[in-house]
Amino acid sequence: MIKVLLADDQALVRAGFRALLDAEPDITVVGEAADGAEAVRLAAQTRPDVVLMDIRMPGVDGLEATGRIVSDPDLTATRIVILTTFELDEYVFEALRVGASGFLVKDTEPVDLLRGVRAVAAGDGLLSPGVTRRVIAEFASRQRRPAVASPALDQLTDREREVVALVGEGLSNEGIASRLVVSPATAKTHVSRAMIKLGARDRAQLVVFAYEAGLVRPGWLT
Repeated sequence: MIKVLLADDQALVRAGFRALLDAEPDITVVGEAADGAEAVRLAAQTRPDVVLMDIRMPGVDGLEATGRIVSDPDLTATRIVILTTFELDEYVFEALRVGASGFLVKDTEPVDLLRGVRAVAAGDGLLSPGVTRRVIAEFASRQRRPAVASPALDQLTDREREVVALVGEGLSNEGIASRLVVSPATAKTHVSRAMIKLGARDRAQLVVFAYEAGLVRPGWLT
């Protein structure tokens, strides 16, 4: 059974999501939060598999709540999906940076929401790498941040750096395997090792790292 926590300051939105999710035989809503502080408290109490987190809430917002949840060592298995009203939301970029596994716009079709919850609970990426990449590239470009030399890069082998850059470009394991002329299993192993060394929760964080470390730049992808 997939346990889901809902965090949104609008009761009607929460009620709609609950009705949709609880109607599924393999999903159950374990709690509802009207603000970020309550979301953090309920996450620690219920240990959900997935948190559907509104980005804009009064008091502690979704961004801060995401940071608190992903930093809790007891919640390493909890994945956070950001809910937003429009795709190119600067807070979405920040949420991905601190550890969210992806995002959904609130008018997402019900079937896509259900598919997304199941995918994230299974440990897969919620969004296609290309969609996540476009969001990150947009805001990396807007912020015009210079690449920051990361000590973590020194932990990676040359091949692992290459793989992280390819993840940043939006390639799947199969795409990486094709580009490097290796097996998909080998590509997956390199991705997994890079995630462990960088302390990344999922591929979304690898994409963020690739941009911030200068392994990939937005202009390269036009």
